[in-house]
Amino acid sequence: MSDTTMARPGGPGALSHLRVLDLSRVLAGPWCSQNLADMGADVIKVERPGAGDDTRGWGPPWVEGAQAGAGADSTYYAAANRGKKSITMDISRPEGQEMIRKLAAVSDVVVENYKVGDLKRYGLDYAALSALNPRLVYCSITGYGQEGPSAHKPGYDFVFQGMGGLMSITGERDDLPGGGPQKAGIAIADVMTGMYATIAILSALQHRSVSGRGQYIDMALLDCIVALGGNQVTGYFANEKVPGRYGNAHASLVPYQVFAVADGEIVVAVGNEGQWQQYCVAIERQDLAADPRWAGVTGRITGRDELVPELARTMLTRTRAEWLERLESRGVPCGPINNYRQVFEDAQVQHRKLRVDLQRPDGSMVSTIASPLRLQGTPPVYDRAPPTLGDATEDVLGSLLGLSSEEIARHRANRII
Repeated sequence: MSDTTMARPGGPGALSHLRVLDLSRVLAGPWCSQNLADMGADVIKVERPGAGDDTRGWGPPWVEGAQAGAGADSTYYAAANRGKKSITMDISRPEGQEMIRKLAAVSDVVVENYKVGDLKRYGLDYAALSALNPRLVYCSITGYGQEGPSAHKPGYDFVFQGMGGLMSITGERDDLPGGGPQKAGIAIADVMTGMYATIAILSALQHRSVSGRGQYIDMALLDCIVALGGNQVTGYFANEKVPGRYGNAHASLVPYQVFAVADGEIVVAVGNEGQWQQYCVAIERQDLAADPRWAGVTGRITGRDELVPELARTMLTRTRAEWLERLESRGVPCGPINNYRQVFEDAQVQHRKLRVDLQRPDGSMVSTIASPLRLQGTPPVYDRAPPTLGDATEDVLGSLLGLSSEEIARHRANRII
């Protein structure tokens, strides 16, 4: 990174020596760059003047004290943009393009999710920026990748959950009420692409420490959602049997599902033979444990249609609290089905401090979820709330590019920033 630095007030994180120029918006790219920010990187988020990231307006719900209208930020935006500095820049204008090139010259990483070829038109593609900064790691995130017959198409998470196979194995069985394809409750293609992109960037940075050169990274939502189905797809490759939907059951383990109990539902996840034996003791069905038909995983899988109804009748005889106590005392993995209020009332969740409250400069609070990356020597850094639009424009342009207040004012008057 350039010797021109902007110190982080929260102290050094694992990536505090790195600067990231974030040209992405919506979710996959911002999720990636938020991971890097949590680890201490100096992340500069570039947004459109007057509008910003599309998701700023994706409310309600809104962050504390905000409401629909100019300047309001959605909680959707806040969930993926903690720890960053926001600058506004019109990259369609030559002056804006020149400032982005200068910022790239003093950065370690660029993250972008424009359509294939868009940034090349502006002279902001990898070839152009790496000529200025050979150490630059440049990560492009698109729906279908940079090449191929579909590379030009736009795409959103929902499209890839369907196209990439996830919805073919998610949802209730086709022969049961409510059966049919179902998307996941979170934008899993976006989130997983953000996570895979994080891994790719860190790998490229590690290689740079040996080679001295950065490299280009081509990330695609389609690739990532297909990769996510690895265990199902590998089975298909082996036997050419197309996996189907099992609802809340598991294709390779029984019982591994939701059971109705006297006052609700619980999850039971029996993962090995020892747990099966202990489960049968806990539910007082030693007869099932002794039955040779159910003595191995294969038998329980092939005989699930006979075994599971027997288990289901037994599980209806006690309450959720009673079953959880009995199963946990025997070491059987199990748990309640919580809504998000109940999640954050859980004693373990509270102990792990998974809620992080951050104060914005105007005094309002933004509540976010802690990073699960628990490095003990260099823990995550939570020193900046999700930024308001353009909150660091003058600071970044002045400190990094050496622009005077008069030059900044002129760019603002010309609506370049």
